[in-house]
Amino acid sequence: MKDAHAQRRYYEMLNTAFGQEICALLNDDNVIEIMLNPDGSVHVERIGGIKVCLDTMIDAQRGINIIKLVASCSNDVADKENPEVATELPVTHARFQGWLPPVVEGPTFAIRKQTQQKLTLENYQDKGLLTAGQREYLLKALAERKNILIAGGTSSGKTTFVNAMLRELDESDDRILVLEDLPELQANAKDVVFMRTSEQVDMRMLVKGSLRMRPDRIIIGEVRDGAALDLLKAWNTGHPGGLCTLHANSAEDAPYRLEDLLQEVVPVVPHNLIVRTLDVVVHLARDSKGMRRVRQIAHIRDYQQGRYVVEFVD
Repeated sequence: MKDAHAQRRYYEMLNTAFGQEICALLNDDNVIEIMLNPDGSVHVERIGGIKVCLDTMIDAQRGINIIKLVASCSNDVADKENPEVATELPVTHARFQGWLPPVVEGPTFAIRKQTQQKLTLENYQDKGLLTAGQREYLLKALAERKNILIAGGTSSGKTTFVNAMLRELDESDDRILVLEDLPELQANAKDVVFMRTSEQVDMRMLVKGSLRMRPDRIIIGEVRDGAALDLLKAWNTGHPGGLCTLHANSAEDAPYRLEDLLQEVVPVVPHNLIVRTLDVVVHLARDSKGMRRVRQIAHIRDYQQGRYVVEFVD
C-alpha cells in the first residue's frame, strides 16, 4: 500500500470512479457489503442481514476502471493475465475482492467494510444473541487462558465477535500479538502489536516470527491454510489464551475442518495436538431474521475411535 498522501489521492480518484451513490454507501455505517455483479447490478447488505438490489447500474467499462484503479493502489496490475484483485481500499481499509474477464463474464467485485459496531459480550447478551450462561463461560475461558476458535460461514459475524472478545481484554496486562491479512481486528490493551501478511510474508511466517516477539497471547484474524499447524504449536508451547477464526459449518465440524488445513502440510493429522491445544469452539450463524448469533459453544474433550468428543455449553 502506498504512503498516506498517495492513499488520499487514490481515495479521491476512487470516489470519482465509484460515483456519488456508491460513495454514500461506503460512508454509511449501516452498510457492511457492496457487491457488483457481472451484469452491472449493484447489491448491498446492511446490518441485520437486509440485502437489496439497487436501481443503480455500473457499466462494464466503468467496472473495469474501478478494479484496475483499486489494483494500482497496491502497486498491482489487473488485466486478462492478472484477473484477480484482492486488497484493501485506501483510507477506509475496506476489503476488496474483484475479478475481470475471462474469469467472469463482466467485471465484478465485493467490498466488505469494517464494522463500525463496537459490540461487547454484554451487548450480545442484551440483544439475545448470546445466553447469560454462554457469556459467563466465555469470560471464564478468557480468564483461564483457554484457546478459543470462532467458527462459522461467510458473513456469519466471526470478526465482529472476535472483536467483542478482545474488548474483554482491554484492561489486560498481557502482551497481545494480532496477526491478520487485512486490518479488521480491534485490540485496545496496553501492550498490543499488530502484524500483517504481505506478498513476501505469509501467515505461516508471521506465526513463526511472532514467537520471537515475546507474546502472551497470539490472535489470528483467520486461519485458512497450513498455518493452522504453526498456530497449534504456538498455542501449545507456552502461549495459551489465543483467539482465531475458521470457516466451519458447526462447532462439531470445526476440528475436522482444522484437520483439512493440517493435511496441507503434514501426512498424518496430529489428533492429540488438536485435543491438547484447542479448548473451545464458538459457532456463529445467521438466524431467520439475518441476525448473527452464537449457535453453539463446545468444549473439545477428547478424540476416541476416530471422533472428537465435545461437550456443549448451554
